[in-house]
Amino acid sequence: MLSFYGKASQTLCSGTTRRDFLRVGGLSAMGLALPDLLRMEAAQAAAGVPGKAKAKNVILVYLGGGLTHHDTVDPKPDAPAEIRGKYGVIPTKVAGVKFSDQMPVLAQCNNLFSLVRSQVSGSDHHETSSQWMLTGNYGTAQGGDFPSIGAVVTHETKPLNTLPPYVAIPRNCSFTWELGKAAWLGEKYESFKCGDPNQAGWKVTNLGLQQDVNVERLGRRKSLLESVDGLARRVQGSADLQSMDAFYQRAAQMVLSEEARTAFDLSKESDQTKDTYGRGDKNRFGMQALLARRLVEANVRFVFLNFAGWDHHAKIFESCDRMLKPLDQAVGALLQDMNQRGLLNETLVAVYGDFGRTSKINKDAGRDHWANAGSMIFAGAGVRGGQVIGATDERGEFVTERPVRPAEVAASIYHALGVDYQKELMTPPGRPVRILPDTAPIHELYG
Repeated sequence: MLSFYGKASQTLCSGTTRRDFLRVGGLSAMGLALPDLLRMEAAQAAAGVPGKAKAKNVILVYLGGGLTHHDTVDPKPDAPAEIRGKYGVIPTKVAGVKFSDQMPVLAQCNNLFSLVRSQVSGSDHHETSSQWMLTGNYGTAQGGDFPSIGAVVTHETKPLNTLPPYVAIPRNCSFTWELGKAAWLGEKYESFKCGDPNQAGWKVTNLGLQQDVNVERLGRRKSLLESVDGLARRVQGSADLQSMDAFYQRAAQMVLSEEARTAFDLSKESDQTKDTYGRGDKNRFGMQALLARRLVEANVRFVFLNFAGWDHHAKIFESCDRMLKPLDQAVGALLQDMNQRGLLNETLVAVYGDFGRTSKINKDAGRDHWANAGSMIFAGAGVRGGQVIGATDERGEFVTERPVRPAEVAASIYHALGVDYQKELMTPPGRPVRILPDTAPIHELYG
């Protein structure tokens, strides 16, 4: 019943390509063929978590490749030209805080979020740093020794409805291999990868009935399935069969669920809303951000929004001229829209990438990897807006105040959801592993 298909090839600075589309399908006996979600089981509730959760949902906007902090939210207008870059600065809604002139929307809503200017990821290597930032643990990147934040959240919290509890838009982060996976927690805690809603003709793969299967017919098939769905439970010691039992049941729930089909239906949004977020060839981020809002509104627990493409070793300003304003428009619209709808009260939004970029523009008119400084945004779920946490030196090279490392970022997300990040989880061989090493949330977010 399992099938692996599709491929995606993207060349990055390493010159290598990737294959990163894992799909699960083949429920032809039911008229269904949903991808990874169908392997997800109901997550178990966290037990004995101290304190009260502030967030019901999380949107993690991941800027894979390493966003340039100099040219966005930590400009250095008094630095030499080879550091300052070509952009000017503009005031923000918060007195004394300035952004690049490519960030006008975020500049006018920075009262909604806390800006962290002191990210220290610890590695200049894409895969390593991304694995650390997406798990909160230091470990081998390719081996995926630690499960991603989204997978742990799915494992430790109850699903809120029949929708997938963990969705990646358009897919997980990937350079030469897929990152941020569930690792030893197992495939049932992987993200549901829904594709890119900005693409013409996009639809969530097989989220619906086959053309020759109406609801009545599907109901008969579901009843037939239910008459034999205890098989896995009767086969002693077969974890795979037990997973398949839940797999089929979830499949039927999803396709019969109007809320699942509605949540992914962007046609229900007005043209004005779509234009506010940005759409078309000039803004590939807008519809992804709008879909993230719809999914949170429909009570998806964890949305991973993968805004990749920031690895600009050459001609950085040509790339930024195309990408920065669409990013600013999409993220700014997301925050303001969620605030107006009251969604920020119960949703934590985190925006960050693997690292920042070097201060000095290189011989190819680009900026290179830089793990010693970067910027992050946090909003919602009790986060105090309008503040700046941490600082970098006059060249934007090194953090001078309040360094924030991967484990603290992960702890902040877990803390918001009420997940006990000091808890030990058991690996398949029976080895206890703590969710995070000794750490604490970024307490200044709530200061």
